[in-house]
Amino acid sequence: MAAVQVIRSEWTKIRSVASTVWTLSLAVVVTLALGTLLSALTRNQFQDMPLRERLTFDPVVISFAGMALGQLALIVFGVLVVSNEYSTGMIRVSLAAVPRRGTFLFTKVAVAGALALAVGMATSFATFFLGQAMLGPLGARIGDPGVLRAVIGGGLYMMLIALFSMGVAAMLRSPMLSLGILMPFFFLISNILANVDATKRIGRYLPDQAGSRIMQVVPGLGDDTPYGPWGGLGIMALWVAAALAGGYAVLRKRDA
Repeated sequence: MAAVQVIRSEWTKIRSVASTVWTLSLAVVVTLALGTLLSALTRNQFQDMPLRERLTFDPVVISFAGMALGQLALIVFGVLVVSNEYSTGMIRVSLAAVPRRGTFLFTKVAVAGALALAVGMATSFATFFLGQAMLGPLGARIGDPGVLRAVIGGGLYMMLIALFSMGVAAMLRSPMLSLGILMPFFFLISNILANVDATKRIGRYLPDQAGSRIMQVVPGLGDDTPYGPWGGLGIMALWVAAALAGGYAVLRKRDA
């Protein structure tokens, strides 16, 4: 099958499955709604915040507060894009049509990744502008130092979360098992490891903790993180590459 046909096939699979469309829509809505709400609440309560928090106040990070929940929808999207074919048995038909498994997997990753990037960028810019509008005089402008980088980085972060989830799903080949590992890892375990003194040095190198640095403009007091915004995103990209390589290795060696 020609490359163009494979791309069209993967695009048709994604847009014809209602669950993948709904998860992307949910990622947009949750990120925008929560970011806007928290920005409005922060503006009203700013004068009551402790001095330390006011000194390190980052209006960009506040507008991206909804990303923590929005990324969960991107995780579901990435898992479903890969594992739906396993759960329905369509994977046999797909691999018969595209016997080169590397072409099959990485075309799927490219199509889903492009879609996640488009949605992520649109969401990142929208949540930034809405959040800054709610913050009013406390807000930042897109031309301020580091702000455009943070907003673009927010879109890249959302794409990388989806790609990482696709790699894990390709390794595990089960939607329930993949979500059962990824959801608690990103929602609970990662935050605990990154905020407990005994494990903080390890936790800062986890994919979401490292990648989210790209959205930070104002560093915290006493921040000793040994990498910068782009370095953190690079660490996250390495995690994604490792997950996709693992997914390809499993797909190549195991029967459908």
